[in-house]
Amino acid sequence: MFNFRTEIDLQKYDFSITHNHIIFTIGSCFSDNIGDYLEKYKFNVCKNPFGVLYNPASILNTLKLAAENRKITKEDLISNQDEYHSFYHHSDFSSHNLETVLLNINNLNREIFKLLPKLDVVIITYGTSIVYEYKENLKVVSNCHKIPASKFNKFMLSLKDIDGYIKETIELLRSFNKNIKIVFTISPVRHWKDGAIDNNVSKSKLIVGINDNLGENIYYFPAYEIVMDDLRDYRFYKKDLYHPNELAVEYIWEKFKVAFFNEETLALNNQIEYILNALNHKPRNPNSPKHLQFIESINYKINELLLKHPYLNF
Repeated sequence: MFNFRTEIDLQKYDFSITHNHIIFTIGSCFSDNIGDYLEKYKFNVCKNPFGVLYNPASILNTLKLAAENRKITKEDLISNQDEYHSFYHHSDFSSHNLETVLLNINNLNREIFKLLPKLDVVIITYGTSIVYEYKENLKVVSNCHKIPASKFNKFMLSLKDIDGYIKETIELLRSFNKNIKIVFTISPVRHWKDGAIDNNVSKSKLIVGINDNLGENIYYFPAYEIVMDDLRDYRFYKKDLYHPNELAVEYIWEKFKVAFFNEETLALNNQIEYILNALNHKPRNPNSPKHLQFIESINYKINELLLKHPYLNF
């Protein structure tokens, strides 16, 4: 019998993620992907609150702002094309109104500062080792905000630098909760604009950096390897041929479930999925007695679940 795939078989990790854990995801768009599924199944998750961040330096710098509960001022922002931007945050935080930017970022920092001691699990996704340094202050930025490339130095972090950023990130999170579980992943999205060779070197450095820091309560989930080695086919990519498509992300989620969920969590997911499917059902007559009775029964099931599991994020 022929085998046309090199499937990655994952064993259970030595801890399980459950619905009553408080989970935090940060990093590249893969953190959004996993966060979306955790949200869908009503886990208590704070999903990529700072926006997409790609490299270990940016992730650490942005986390530090929240960990210090630092108040951002106008001097921390940059103005470009009549908009105010933060070099530590995604362009979702940018605005023509200065006060709006400051309010949104400072409110977020305050919320995350309060959340950090409560976290049980943090999922960190690195996308690249390549960084952009703003020439005026020599600080690594999280987002260039379409400012001309001539304003930045572009370079690849050394293994020593990556190791230092990872260690400091772990220490920072442990300073709030010494028993916190940290799961590192590498984004399967290829940064092709950097070229095939630099993309591979960049990803390799991240893998080595994480591997050198694995230990008690520090884990690696092989999302990158699942796409590169198991789903080795362009049918699992979007049209741009760089980003994994919906089918690939769902497949990774199934692997994630095998690795991190116990039987109780899986059973609860099934109950939640039944309710979600029922709620997504489109009736022919939404005002019919039969449909109203159906809605009432679904509400009853939700309330029943919440009585048993009050931590569910419905």
